Amino acid sequence: MGLFDKIKGEFVDIIEWTDSSNDTMVWRHPRYQNEIKMGAKLTVRESQVAVFVNEGQMADEFKPGMYTLETQNMPIMTTLKGWKFGFNSPFKAEVYFINTKQFTNQKWGTKNPIMLRDAEFGPIRLRAFGTYALRVVDAKKFLKEIAGTDAHFTTEEITDQLRNLVITRFTDAIAESKIPALDLASNYDELSKFVGAKINPEFQELGIEVTKLLIENISLPPEVEAALDKRSSMGIIGNLGAYTQFQAANSMEAAAENGNSIMGAGVGMGMGFGMANQMGNMFNQNQFNPNQNQNTPPPPPPIVQYFLAVNGVQTGPFTEQVLSQMIPQGTFKKDSMVWKSGMAAWSSAESVAELAKLFAAVPPPLPPL
Repeated sequence: MGLFDKIKGEFVDIIEWTDSSNDTMVWRHPRYQNEIKMGAKLTVRESQVAVFVNEGQMADEFKPGMYTLETQNMPIMTTLKGWKFGFNSPFKAEVYFINTKQFTNQKWGTKNPIMLRDAEFGPIRLRAFGTYALRVVDAKKFLKEIAGTDAHFTTEEITDQLRNLVITRFTDAIAESKIPALDLASNYDELSKFVGAKINPEFQELGIEVTKLLIENISLPPEVEAALDKRSSMGIIGNLGAYTQFQAANSMEAAAENGNSIMGAGVGMGMGFGMANQMGNMFNQNQFNPNQNQNTPPPPPPIVQYFLAVNGVQTGPFTEQVLSQMIPQGTFKKDSMVWKSGMAAWSSAESVAELAKLFAAVPPPLPPL
């Protein structure tokens, strides 16, 4: 290497930065002991800003483009160095490249549940999480307030502070909105925009702005969600009385199939007769009528059905025919409590005239041999 090449290597001729990472916000050009030659080329790419710092003082700022470092392109450096006559001497300065692209998919979330007062549930705890995107809008302010002299500043070094700021403003916004917990999902978009607008002035004090803030989920504690699921299940079931009857009928049918008791067998048989009777009525109503072109007779009067109390469980309804078939099995007695539509209260079977006659038509037990 000749003397001329050695001297030439002492100076920086080209200043540029190509970033292969996704999280670098500030990168300082590695000058080492080299000086920047007056007349060197500076390349600032799209989504970049270059800031020159001279002896700790911020000087010129360069937007995207290619520059030849001369006194006319460096007014502040020229003033600081005193190159009044354009003396083309080398100079020493730190060059910081600031990344102005959007840094997306930055996570935020509540470390601890948020205590709120809900109009429907009362005091509740909520958790929330989402994402946001940010970018540098004032390179000098960001370098001064946040990055400082860090040669390689990444998003990881600032996300904790920004996340805490987002959570604080989100908590305040959701408390002021007084939106019921069950209606929050329909207001994610409005809340996101409101929180984003509320935190941007504070972000801009650091030289950055939030371009997008999204709420992905607001959830209740697991035990509260479990209780809410039970409440939703009851809403799906609907008529609790009908559901209880259905459950009781299934239990009685299972008892009859297992043959655990005479009462279970009799009730199961009675229910079978009742279902057969109802299906027969449906068939008779829907079968083909050859005289359908003639005058249709009026519908038959409704069949009176009774509910029967068995061991404190409401069963039925049963028709009089089914009840009469349950008498020999002993599952329907004179003191059995019954009720039908129109009765004010449960009454014994023998006190109901229509049912008392059923016992008179049943022969007494056979005499012993």
